[in-house]
Amino acid sequence: MTITSGSDVPADAPRRCNTVVNPFHAAHYFTPEITRELTALGIEKGRAVYFAGRSAAFGRVGAGVVTATFHSFKHDVIAQHVPHVWDIASPEQVLDARLRAVDGHLRRLLGEEAVASAEMTEAAGLALRAAEACERAVRPLYAAHADLPVPDAPHLALWHAATLLREHRGDGHLIALGHSGLDPVEALVTHSATGKGMARNWLVTMRGWTEDELDAAKDRLHGRGLLDAEGGLTAEGDALREDIERETDRLDRAPYVHLGADGIERLIELMTGFTTSLVKGGAFPADLRGRA
Repeated sequence: MTITSGSDVPADAPRRCNTVVNPFHAAHYFTPEITRELTALGIEKGRAVYFAGRSAAFGRVGAGVVTATFHSFKHDVIAQHVPHVWDIASPEQVLDARLRAVDGHLRRLLGEEAVASAEMTEAAGLALRAAEACERAVRPLYAAHADLPVPDAPHLALWHAATLLREHRGDGHLIALGHSGLDPVEALVTHSATGKGMARNWLVTMRGWTEDELDAAKDRLHGRGLLDAEGGLTAEGDALREDIERETDRLDRAPYVHLGADGIERLIELMTGFTTSLVKGGAFPADLRGRA
């Protein structure tokens, strides 16, 4: 594998790519197909579906591993489902069910023509090429998924590659958060304050934090000068969030340097079309984004 110097790759390339690659992966968390497939195995709806689906690549792990690698979920909530979920369905069964769910929702939301298109095959090739430069060291979620086989069907290969790129960036993001001085709840609240994070109701129902815990985090952040009285980011808070994202970009640079400037632009062009179709098709809840 030859990685160029990357002098022609803009510093914001990782963030721009993530904007269109990440939703291609993440859409399946909210679609009825994943709930249907995993509940058919006996896994209850809601958080258990998410915890099982995302952590199955690790194998039969306990709650501690999931808390450490997911970061922003309350440990007590994770422990309600993990490792018990593996007594209901094996990680291998969950991985197979997850792939069936992805196949179903991509066919439903993109249509058979797009799934079978030359553009889908091209995008899969570009994303897989970028993923060649991802590194396993200190990237547990990426490394676990990198051990899984690449599906044969181009739309599933693209989803697999998007998963690798998303988890690689996510693992790096946790490294950046570890240096930020923000605890998991504070990280969520400041992200929501940017307008790009989850709304408060999702932080309660999905991430497991209570209203009191969210309010306490806001009070701490306000006391440190990171949030204003209305819950928005101050200039200092905005600078901290940008520092986190800039460091995440730096740690996520290798795949896109490997892909090269032309490949980056083509991947963004192709993925923008697919992701836009997923969003317009209702893959994501309308109330997902908002302040905490």
